[in-house]
Amino acid sequence: MRQMFLRSEFVEFIPEHLQDGVLYISQQYHTAIHRCCCGCGEEVVTPLTPTDWSLQIFQGAVTLYPSIGNWSYPCRSHYWIRNGRVVWAGSMTKQQIEYGRALDQRKRDVYFAESNRQKDC
Repeated sequence: MRQMFLRSEFVEFIPEHLQDGVLYISQQYHTAIHRCCCGCGEEVVTPLTPTDWSLQIFQGAVTLYPSIGNWSYPCRSHYWIRNGRVVWAGSMTKQQIEYGRALDQRKRDVYFAESNRQKDC
């Protein structure tokens, strides 16, 4: 069943069995995980790092940035998690996905180059 909301549950360790409609967040291990909101049952892992996803909490509601694009799964679902709500986004072409992945890689390269430069100083 397609999810429209995700309830946040803060945990130290990710549980072995995930429930639909729950976003499990381990701040200690900088990871959030949930079952795909389309209902396919796939586990979606979002590392919470400067080069992956960021997490914001406002009045108990969680926002993840950027969007969740499950391009490697058969469902190919695409959505945002904003203030605990699932906001469905349009599908993307293979070219758009590859472009987005290339942008993400460039951002990681810049981040780590800067980080390494600061360590050398």
